[in-house]
Amino acid sequence: MVKHYKIENNKLTECQREESALIVYIAPPEEEINEIIQQYQIDEHDVHSSLDPNELSRIEFEDEYTLLILKRPENYSSNNLLFKVNSLGIFLQQGKMIVVLAEDIQLLEGRQFSKLRTPGDILIKILYGTISHFLGHLKVINMVSEELEQKINTSMENKYLINMFVLEKSLVYYLDGINSNAKVIDKIKLNVNKIGFTAENIDTLEDIIIENQQCQKQAEIYLNILTGLMDARGSIVNNNLSILIKRLTIINIIFMPLNLLAGIGGMSEFSMMTQGADWRITYALFLLGMVGLGFLTYFFMNYLISKIGPERK
Repeated sequence: MVKHYKIENNKLTECQREESALIVYIAPPEEEINEIIQQYQIDEHDVHSSLDPNELSRIEFEDEYTLLILKRPENYSSNNLLFKVNSLGIFLQQGKMIVVLAEDIQLLEGRQFSKLRTPGDILIKILYGTISHFLGHLKVINMVSEELEQKINTSMENKYLINMFVLEKSLVYYLDGINSNAKVIDKIKLNVNKIGFTAENIDTLEDIIIENQQCQKQAEIYLNILTGLMDARGSIVNNNLSILIKRLTIINIIFMPLNLLAGIGGMSEFSMMTQGADWRITYALFLLGMVGLGFLTYFFMNYLISKIGPERK
């Protein structure tokens, strides 16, 4: 899918091909890729690099165009806790910008895409939008992490712990993407004249560098916290399982002597020993004795555990 935009009244509006200052290709099929290569004289490798999620961020200055490849978060799906990063290709050509995306994302939406005059302004807004997208997803990751922490505290299953590992993996992807973008932004700063930035664009670029550094620092903090507490969360799961096993062991110990007495009570010898007495009284006393023995065993086990526990500490 391809969309054409022009700058009108300091905003982007859709237009015909011949009027466009910005052309956006979204998940282009083979025929549109060939169109980019032939019509705009762009190298085939550079076009495919824009669609490759494993491509590193970079900036290259060719004779016919300037290439920028940035990393940007993929659209988040609540069905999958893995947050992935995709590539975004930007080609600058004599007052025209070509953007190649692997998926349809909210690239040009929002209040930030106003007060536009040149393609350099559009590039600045795209950089800002990329950083904002990363920050938004980092907030979501933090919220999901806190929710999983609460579930781990009471759960004995591994699935929540596995979800935490998935979030940790996502943060590694994000941190790598943010660091990769930082190198491109620094190189843009060194080549503002080649890109055609105005003095206002250069001032705004300084703010973008600061924003990206803060985003990078936030991702590092989340990753360090998540990594540092993974062992503790694993210990919580093991502790919950140990408590359950301890309770089951106590129940089993309580019922072991009761099973023995119940077996004796079901034999003919019990009737022989209580011969001459009312069976309703004897069996009632027998049941009361079993219940009493069960309580005595329970209190004895709790007393024994309370004594052993402090000694182990």
